[in-house]
Amino acid sequence: MKRRQFIAAAAALLVSARRLRAQGRRHRLGFLAVGDGGGQALNQAELALFDGLRNHGWIEGRNLIIDYRFSLPPDRLPASVAGLIALSPDVLIVAAPQATKALRSATATIPIVFVAVADPVGLGLVQSLARPGGNVTGLATYVPGNFVAKRIEILREVVPDASQIAILVNPDNPMHRLLLADEVPSTARNLGMALPIVQATTAEELDSAFASAAAQRADAIIVFGDTLTVVEAPRVIALAAKYRLPAVHFSRQFASGGLIVYGPDIADMFRRAGGYVDKILKGAKPSDLPVEQPSKFDFVINMKTAKALGLTVPTSLLLRADEVIE
Repeated sequence: MKRRQFIAAAAALLVSARRLRAQGRRHRLGFLAVGDGGGQALNQAELALFDGLRNHGWIEGRNLIIDYRFSLPPDRLPASVAGLIALSPDVLIVAAPQATKALRSATATIPIVFVAVADPVGLGLVQSLARPGGNVTGLATYVPGNFVAKRIEILREVVPDASQIAILVNPDNPMHRLLLADEVPSTARNLGMALPIVQATTAEELDSAFASAAAQRADAIIVFGDTLTVVEAPRVIALAAKYRLPAVHFSRQFASGGLIVYGPDIADMFRRAGGYVDKILKGAKPSDLPVEQPSKFDFVINMKTAKALGLTVPTSLLLRADEVIE
């Protein structure tokens, strides 16, 4: 009887040890997200990260612990960064350039995988796309040389007589500052047209930015991708409608009412980020993982908005679109 009890106790200890070891194998991921409206919830694009992780066998609560912090509103960012670093995660995931720069300044040792950073080389986050160096790698949204010109080309097909196209930027966004210093003025010179700049750093300033674009008699507007405009997408769409400004937007969040969306598929990039996490958790170094550029783009045209603005969208443009909202 004692022998049976001993065997049963030993078996119980073995099972318990196996469970402890399994729990010990759980890795910790820190996610510095933008969220939906700056709240405590992930947006639709960010949720695609979980698909990417599952594709590689990583399941939250099973073999992965995920801690969340949010980068908006901006005054929350320092505390969010400090909170994640204090947890000593195995990998950090981060969206957008401002938050990525903040994380990079806070740690040179914890691996960082960024998503939706336009030009990580220009921002000094990595040495090169092929050889990032350091502890940062990820997925860039920017294809140099055609960011502004491509959007102007699309707008001019819808508004052929456009001679002034405003550009909405956030001066706090380091990528916007790079584009304003180089690509925007060179594009204006090459095309021989005016590209008035309107700025907003807060939700309230969006109203005055659109009013300024209208006052400068802009024929259309390009809305640069930014955490502010993404979170405030309904407001941006409403302001474009109020001032009757045909607009091209950066991401699919604007498709419900924005005239045109042309930009990288951000959800696909978050999905692909799961592969980076998988490689790093299996021993790869960020410095050896090349930064990837967009492989899928969203090109959506909202015909309801076009009709409301009295615009005729040429068939050639409709045929090139991935989706046409009737």
